[in-house]
Amino acid sequence: MAVAGIDSHKDTLAVAVVDDQGRELDRSEIENSAHGHHALIGWLGRHHPTRVGIEGAGSNGRVAALRLQDAGYEVVEVPPQLTAQARRRQRTQAKSDPIDALLIARIGLREPELPQIRPSRDIEDLRVLLRHRRELRSERTRLASRLHADLEQLEPGYQARIGRLTNERNLDRVRRLLGGDDRVRAQVARERVSRLRQLNRQIKRITGEIGLLAATFGSGLTTIIGIESCWQPSSSQRSATSVATGPRPSSRWPTARHPCRRVRAASTGTV
Repeated sequence: MAVAGIDSHKDTLAVAVVDDQGRELDRSEIENSAHGHHALIGWLGRHHPTRVGIEGAGSNGRVAALRLQDAGYEVVEVPPQLTAQARRRQRTQAKSDPIDALLIARIGLREPELPQIRPSRDIEDLRVLLRHRRELRSERTRLASRLHADLEQLEPGYQARIGRLTNERNLDRVRRLLGGDDRVRAQVARERVSRLRQLNRQIKRITGEIGLLAATFGSGLTTIIGIESCWQPSSSQRSATSVATGPRPSSRWPTARHPCRRVRAASTGTV
């Protein structure tokens, strides 16, 4: 029985193979490209590993992991935290790709419950939608902050009458407040209002698509995939946007079986 480990990077894949006692059999470094993936399959074929552990299967190693899976290998994701823990137990804690590949192989050998890579296209679609929604929300937050700055100049004290600037009703109030104002800043503010409404519609539509995709992964993921508590703004983001966007959901990490971690795992295709 042999197990392989891969430390994936943007340009290269460091790979090592160990026997059933964790002793190194071979190691190599292969280009992270279509040609390199073909070479990797051929290289592994000389050792016949029963399992391949890969770190970075949701990012730099995603394509390689899928190619190996198509070739008939059992491919599992090795979290970088496990690799870091194993490295700290070594005589030298220096980080190198070949050493990490060896550690990943040994982790793959001793940890039977590592999550398998999911090849489903739905996973890829879900990851793209989650990323796109996050980008749109960031744009909306920045735009709401700029609108707030405009309104402070145009209508000092407006906050007493108008709350969070991403809310549709409040955007209606801003539009009425600026009606008839022909100053350049007011014209720009009205354009910001229009863009914010467009972003709200996009985010709502994408959230619906995420919910439909999430339903294919079971009820547990369906109920948590879109919850706002999974979004954790930094302290600088909270201080900069609290007036413009109102109070945010709690940023405390959920502790009930770490639901947000399962969402993120799903978005990287490792559940």
